[in-house]
Amino acid sequence: MTNLGFRRAMAEAGVEVRWTDVGDRYVLEEMRRGGYVLGGEQSGHLINLAHGPSGDGVAASLHLLSALIARGEDLATAGAVMRRLPQKLVNVRAERKGELADAAAVWDAVRACERALGEDGRVVVRASGTEPLVRVMVEAPTVEDCDRWCQTIVEVVERDLGSPLP
Repeated sequence: MTNLGFRRAMAEAGVEVRWTDVGDRYVLEEMRRGGYVLGGEQSGHLINLAHGPSGDGVAASLHLLSALIARGEDLATAGAVMRRLPQKLVNVRAERKGELADAAAVWDAVRACERALGEDGRVVVRASGTEPLVRVMVEAPTVEDCDRWCQTIVEVVERDLGSPLP
């Protein structure tokens, strides 16, 4: 679910980024499989295998501070290398979330969005692993595009699999 702006910033810096399913365990599996040292998720879980196999927020913040000091930069300057694209995430209550894989109308809406956005956006639709939800996330160049496409897909998910959360 990492912002597309991150992918672009890493590509410009020549850094290889691997994508996994959502969840620390999938990140860790890919890190071990590929021999990578650093991994994480948008949620803030950062794993540095040089120091251990689990995310540690305090350790991650100390590493960040150390890197900033070594470079003589402040956080705002370091963060400016990435431009975040507008992103919207909507949780849709879906008691029938298990039917998502076969929900043709949902996937038709996703494909229409992907065609419209091309390389300038991204769509992630997935069933929650822990709650009766389908998560709809859209990234787009503008807030308006993001909102419009997210709402379009949410409406189809609501109609076919459930209702939105309050």
